[in-house]
Amino acid sequence: LDLIGPLGNGFTFHLPPSTFHPVLVAGGMGVAPLMFLAEKLNRSKVEGRRSKVKVLIGASSKSQILCEKEFKELGCEVKIATDDGSRGFKGKVTGLLKKTLPLAISHKPLAIYACGPRPMLREIARIAQEKGIPAQVSLEEHLSCGIGACFGCAVDTRDGYKRVCKDGPVFDASRILWGKERKWRGF
Repeated sequence: LDLIGPLGNGFTFHLPPSTFHPVLVAGGMGVAPLMFLAEKLNRSKVEGRRSKVKVLIGASSKSQILCEKEFKELGCEVKIATDDGSRGFKGKVTGLLKKTLPLAISHKPLAIYACGPRPMLREIARIAQEKGIPAQVSLEEHLSCGIGACFGCAVDTRDGYKRVCKDGPVFDASRILWGKERKWRGF
């Protein structure tokens, strides 16, 4: 078995974790990288921290909810959104984010970290920009080579095309040109 890794880059903190309120937004299988981020935030949290890491999990129905128990075991405050309303907030997780943000604002700045389907990430980027909140998104793309040679995973950004496998998968949400859904697929 041959493995290449780790590839790309992960979420970063521009401030010490004790000085801001992180809001993690997961759509579907997007919970996986956010679970690792929640663990990292918990390991680096300072004793004086008053607020829990907020985790918003979105799924199509209650049977599709992933990792709720695991996030709670880490001490996170978990809220659920289901498209069909079978559990928690009825609607998209971005609707839950809009509803949650006014409640999360305090004397410490917020930061949003998200992973999930592209339409969800686009809406989170819009909400974050509108509210002046920094946001990082982990893009889910099909990777061909995984080392940046084929450009099969390229996304359009304010800095030109970037490769998800090499330059990402985590990007500052404000740098991605969300309105342009075209992708460059090779030569």
